[in-house]
Amino acid sequence: MPAVAPKPDVLAAFEAAKGFMPVGEGLALYEAAVEAGRLGLPLLEVGTYCGRSTILLADAARAAGVTAITVDHHRGSEEQQPGWDYHDPATVDPELGLMDTLPTFRRTLHQARLEDHVVAVVGRSPQIAAFWNSPLGLVFIDGGHTDEHATGDYEGWAPHVAEGGLLLIHDVFPDPVDEFTGQAPYRVYLRALESGAFTEVSATDSLRVLRRTGAGV
Repeated sequence: MPAVAPKPDVLAAFEAAKGFMPVGEGLALYEAAVEAGRLGLPLLEVGTYCGRSTILLADAARAAGVTAITVDHHRGSEEQQPGWDYHDPATVDPELGLMDTLPTFRRTLHQARLEDHVVAVVGRSPQIAAFWNSPLGLVFIDGGHTDEHATGDYEGWAPHVAEGGLLLIHDVFPDPVDEFTGQAPYRVYLRALESGAFTEVSATDSLRVLRRTGAGV
């Protein structure tokens, strides 16, 4: 158990929510979010899905008196589309025949009583990052797993991590066998380290936590 952990009701809401993040990684995410919240800046995640990780960011934001921001187009990433292992038919809009995780996300936050601490930005990450101009205490990259999307999320959002702030990258899998699930995040992780702008703080399974210690990306 990490030094800082969510209260039992928050952890229970996280475990009950639809999503893929294991508890161990969730606890590491929460601990990082609590630390980053002390900077007094918003905490932002890319890749909302149904709000499982958002619960932890929102609770940490509530404790720090800041806001959690979550960015997603809510149409699902590549591996969540029909025919792929991570597809959930329950997330498909029956009228449109397209994925729409926004209703489930809103229900998740409401049930966890955290709606007041989250701003949900619905849209594609690069479009939103292009006009974003505020510093962030934490950026959690957990979006698409292609090089295009993972690189776009990094290039769009890493520049906004404040000095001393944290950059978190999820689904970092160094083994080439995981090409379709974690190699693109792994390459982004290596790029962050090689930039000289970020220093690794911790690694918990596939979650990497880095701190901004220099300029650039």
